[in-house]
Amino acid sequence: MTTTLSEAVPQGSTATWQALIRRRPGDARWTRPAFLALLAGTAVLYLWGLGASGWANPFYSAAVQAGTVSWKAFFFGSSDAANFITVDKAPAALWPMELSARIFGLNPWSILVPQALMGVATVAVLYATVRRHFGPGAGLLAGAVLALTPVAALMFRFDNPDALLVLLLTLAAYGMVRAQERGRTGWLVFAASCVGTAFLAKMLQAFVVVPGFALTYLATAPVPVGRRIRQLLAAGAAMVVAAGWWVAAVALVPAGSRPYIGGSQTNSVLELALGYNGFGRLTGEETGGLGNLDQEAGLGRLLDSEMGAQISWLLPAALLMLAAGVWLRRRAPRTDPVRAGFVLWGGWLLVTGVIFSLSRGIIHPYYTVALAPAVAALTGMGAALLWRNRRLPAAPRMLTAAVAVTACWSYVLLARVPDWYPALRYAVLIGGLVAAAALLGIRGRVGPAVTLVLALAVAASIAGPAAYAAQTASTPHSGAIPSAGPGGGFGPGGGGPGGMRGGGRQRPAGVPGQARPGNPPAGIGQGQGGNGNGGAGQGQTGNGPFGGGQRGNGPGGGMSLLFGSTPSAELTALLTRDAASYTWVAAAVGSNSAAGYQLATGLPVMAVGGFNGTDPAPTLEQFQRYVAEGKIHYFVGGGMMGGRGGGTGSDQAQKIVAWVQSRFTSTTAGGTTVYDLTTS
Repeated sequence: MTTTLSEAVPQGSTATWQALIRRRPGDARWTRPAFLALLAGTAVLYLWGLGASGWANPFYSAAVQAGTVSWKAFFFGSSDAANFITVDKAPAALWPMELSARIFGLNPWSILVPQALMGVATVAVLYATVRRHFGPGAGLLAGAVLALTPVAALMFRFDNPDALLVLLLTLAAYGMVRAQERGRTGWLVFAASCVGTAFLAKMLQAFVVVPGFALTYLATAPVPVGRRIRQLLAAGAAMVVAAGWWVAAVALVPAGSRPYIGGSQTNSVLELALGYNGFGRLTGEETGGLGNLDQEAGLGRLLDSEMGAQISWLLPAALLMLAAGVWLRRRAPRTDPVRAGFVLWGGWLLVTGVIFSLSRGIIHPYYTVALAPAVAALTGMGAALLWRNRRLPAAPRMLTAAVAVTACWSYVLLARVPDWYPALRYAVLIGGLVAAAALLGIRGRVGPAVTLVLALAVAASIAGPAAYAAQTASTPHSGAIPSAGPGGGFGPGGGGPGGMRGGGRQRPAGVPGQARPGNPPAGIGQGQGGNGNGGAGQGQTGNGPFGGGQRGNGPGGGMSLLFGSTPSAELTALLTRDAASYTWVAAAVGSNSAAGYQLATGLPVMAVGGFNGTDPAPTLEQFQRYVAEGKIHYFVGGGMMGGRGGGTGSDQAQKIVAWVQSRFTSTTAGGTTVYDLTTS
């Protein structure tokens, strides 16, 4: 007969958030200090040297700057304080950063600290969730695995929307666990409201967890089936309200009284949510996007060179733990909260993992942070369940298999960057296999030797991701597509103008700056990575959407589609001259190009065509009217001056570029081409 883990925390416990760190009956003395140490360590990892990344993703930092100047920009998520166009997401993820910047002033720290604190909060929530039915040891292991997941160490130190998304979904999982215990409608509505609010951070991606959550409650809640259905309908309504209030508010505001909805072709939030940020990511048919950025869609994607080092260190172990948990609890009652926990987190992992693996549209490696809580929870829960059932013949074998597979897979991942601490992969492999073998002999015995074996198993399992997380936290990252670990990403170190998968963040000494394998979109050439000390990379040109990968003004020659421009002092002074006389001191094609100028000047810069330069905002006629009314001072060239080219979406930016070039005389400021739109 299996041991019931829910005995570790009494059923029906009414512990509140205020009692989170209080020892509960039966807890060991080390529980509270260990939990506080986990949070303190996570805070150090996520906060230390945070300002080194500067503006991180300038696309979102510029929107934060706009939101500190204009409450209208704050509400709509505008890219500029003059409210021309929004970012291509709903604005909830911007709000904590904007409030912080309003209180403490606009700087990299005030923008990024809320993200880091969300990471610490996510670890705490995951600990509380796993602890309820699996004990504090399982919660601590789950929290540590989450904190040390490389992509988590990246995204909780960055200003993309993923930090808020992951925190809200983890809170939703906590609510689901509480709801399942006694069939409580209030907790179910709380969970659904968290998912709905997460929609306002990253739109349709937030709903990926819904199938697993709904199935878990429908199958395992301890109330009659009719009541379960009614409760789920109420939760669905709460989710729609939480997700839809902002959408409805935007729809009720006349288009002429609000900014254009960036990322859409029809100035529609629903189109943005369902198309560019929704089903288009699955099919690759994203009007206005870059098309299919990755031809390698398949079930092995989460393990490949793009995503493997971000998330997959403990993914095989998590899948083994999921199978072990469901099998060991197969004879438990329908309402068993232990098995329900595996179904809940397993549904999150499997549905999200399959979608990420098979999506044909835009998908970046850092998206995998959405898998981190599920991987961590299943690891902690499974380890605790197998340990409690170690007297069963199958349990030690399953635990041994999980440790051995993790050690071998860590060796493979570490070997992908062979010159980076090569001794580490051998230590992980040997330590893991030794610990796995020793676990086979453990049944009911407990003592110093067993404690040593367990410590070795845990250390070997998390050493690889911990090293990558530490490397990630100690390295500045910037640009639109950051990547964790020493093997690739974007940032100050350079990478080619189009090197979508070329190295781009500063690399540690001894790590070769090679382009990562992959198929970049047409017109964004393969980047030749930066050198060992972060020197500027080179880039080959192409013939696709942006007319041949021109070098932008950013560090390392990065193309402004992916990097913010870095204007010279001369150009900055020119743009700020007589700024009060204009609505926009400048216009530039593409949001990242405009963002760099806006952050440098602190003044509104029009992002022609939105992020990709493919939105029909403004049209040529609208732009000509703005110029005739004297609302735009300069047009800044470079970066994405080639316009749309062969890409999808609107060609209005291309027409505007052609009109400016034919009508106005160019000059240079700090090496950048500039057109004065007040003279012709």
